[in-house]
Amino acid sequence: MAPSFKRSALALLAATLTAGALFSSAAQAEGKISIAQQFGIGYLILDVVRDQQLIEKHGKAQGLDIKVDWNSISGATAMNEALLTGALDVVSAGVPPMLTVWDRTRGKQNVKAIAALGSMPNYLLTNNPNIKTLKDFSDKDRIAVPAAGVGFQSRTLQIETAKQFGDDQFKKFDNISVSLPHPDATAALIAGGSEINSHFSSPPFQYQALQNPNVHKVLSSYDVLGGPGTFNVLYTTEKFHDQNPKTYKAFYDALAEAEKIIKADRPAAAQAYIRVEQSKLPLTLVEQIVQDPEIDFTVVPQRTFIYAQKLQELGVLKNKAASWKDYFFEEAHGGEGS
Repeated sequence: MAPSFKRSALALLAATLTAGALFSSAAQAEGKISIAQQFGIGYLILDVVRDQQLIEKHGKAQGLDIKVDWNSISGATAMNEALLTGALDVVSAGVPPMLTVWDRTRGKQNVKAIAALGSMPNYLLTNNPNIKTLKDFSDKDRIAVPAAGVGFQSRTLQIETAKQFGDDQFKKFDNISVSLPHPDATAALIAGGSEINSHFSSPPFQYQALQNPNVHKVLSSYDVLGGPGTFNVLYTTEKFHDQNPKTYKAFYDALAEAEKIIKADRPAAAQAYIRVEQSKLPLTLVEQIVQDPEIDFTVVPQRTFIYAQKLQELGVLKNKAASWKDYFFEEAHGGEGS
């Protein structure tokens, strides 16, 4: 059995500082892989990989016993720090945080995406009855996001803000955004009475919040992108990709198999989510989410290039990508990505 445990971001980074190069070199050895995911059903592909021990399975097919180290971290900033310090081999976050680290490491660590984890809408929710559109938000409102200003939800909001208010105003709502993990933000939104009256959420939390009659949707990420788009991606350094070909292949093949498993039996995948995440959500709600026609659990990226283009235009990214293949490793290039 592969070790399965959770670490806080602070504990993980503290371990990095004390372990130094020794930890980094150990993380890069063929036959070992350390992976971090965030919270929510957007990571169902990873949950199935973990539940079915698919990395170990595909490693054995290549004659390799792979030791898998699973971690849970909230927020893209902590993810990126852990990856670049060598504390982790593979991390997961929204498309914009991945693009940011791709942009900043070009010619150095050369971070790129491994695969998408699925296309699913993220909803901007509020319990303020006076807010119907973005134009209704005021300085008195507070929007909870996992990583204020830099995460998937914040960047998506910035792109829509630029569209509605002009490019020079794209950070208009950064000053009322608050960094808070999805579970905590959901609890605050449902309870009411706190300064957090809005939340740019994600599955399953947005569905849970919408069961409360005082909560309503203001915006969907699909509205911003013009259709279904990738929510989360997995990414790593060029060093790990190049120095661990068998481990990398086993991981990618495991992801592809997990996609097939989910699509073949979505109710079973919902049960895997509850097992791995130790979720207290009702199984019926998780099944409803997994079977939502708006959600596609696929490793093929969709509409990621919209983020690459717009964030470069806004000056967030310095480097201009010619296509989505510029920031995905070649193993992902076979699909009809975008």
